[in-house]
Amino acid sequence: MYFTDRGIEELEDRRGGEQLSVEWLAARLRAFVDEHPEFEDAVERLATYLARDDADDPEDL
Repeated sequence: MYFTDRGIEELEDRRGGEQLSVEWLAARLRAFVDEHPEFEDAVERLATYLARDDADDPEDL
């Protein structure tokens, strides 16, 4: 188990039953980076990963 798994599990426990919009997620990521600019690269990589889901890639169809 990675250290980050605890945070992911907390997110799932607290918000697992909710439906969240991409706009809400983007706003929360921006707010996090505003408060913790040292994590900007990691948040950027996560956002890019989520945006470029391989299932959406027309070359894979």
